[in-house]
Amino acid sequence: MPGIETSQLTDAAAGTLEVGDRIVRRVGFGAMRLTGPGILGPPEDHDEAIAVLRRAVELGVNLIDTADSYGPDVSEKLIAEALHPYPNDLLIATKGGLTRTGPGRWPPDGRPEHLREACEGSLRRLRLERIELYQLHRPDPKVPYEESVGALKQLQDEGKILHIGISNASVDQLETARGIAEVVSVQNRFNVTDRSSDDVLERCEELGIAFFPWAPLAAGELAGPGGPVDEIAERHGATAGQVALAWLLRRSPMMLPIAGTSSVAHLEENIAAVTLELSDEEVVALDSAAE
Repeated sequence: MPGIETSQLTDAAAGTLEVGDRIVRRVGFGAMRLTGPGILGPPEDHDEAIAVLRRAVELGVNLIDTADSYGPDVSEKLIAEALHPYPNDLLIATKGGLTRTGPGRWPPDGRPEHLREACEGSLRRLRLERIELYQLHRPDPKVPYEESVGALKQLQDEGKILHIGISNASVDQLETARGIAEVVSVQNRFNVTDRSSDDVLERCEELGIAFFPWAPLAAGELAGPGGPVDEIAERHGATAGQVALAWLLRRSPMMLPIAGTSSVAHLEENIAAVTLELSDEEVVALDSAAE
């Protein structure tokens, strides 16, 4: 199925969301998959990775999300190679707090000294004097959460980061973080089949905090033959991924999906999801499908 046609990402088409002091369009780009297999090492097609980043900006994406652990270091270097000097309206968000010890291994390290080292490394790789949005990638059970967030607050006070976000966090951890610093974004797994962070999303809505759902394209069995995602996609001449993204955009005004890919064609397909208008009945069907 070819999917609906690509269109330019505009404020009117995607809607906008305030992230700190920046207004960004409500479809971002997640740069994790620009790296090698298993999110380790360089991409198999370097030129395509560069082309994806440049095409994302051409299409109107003005938020790119990455992390030092993607590669590690690879994703951030690719972003700088492709886009530096950055457009004035582009918000680059990165994360620290995970390390890589091999394929599928993401041990956390939330020690303040590690987070400082990670942030300073991201500054160098991204060729920035200040990171506009720096996010704690995951709580480290061996380190008090207050210490990890406090390290980001200290980096903020020093002018190395502008805004603070958290990721893979509970409502309690969000409240703990808010007691230490202003939190402008939360990035948790959320998609049409995984809504375990519904309570976090609800709290973000109450507080006016941007919510970045990771793994936004996942649809599982709902995208299988005869499933609700498949049926809606067939009806609209769209793909399952486009339906999943359209549902997220309808789910909450604070939602900002950060779909990632290593393919220009797939990027264009994802961006086109902003033109897919789901009916109220279709939204209800998707809402109830995973309950």
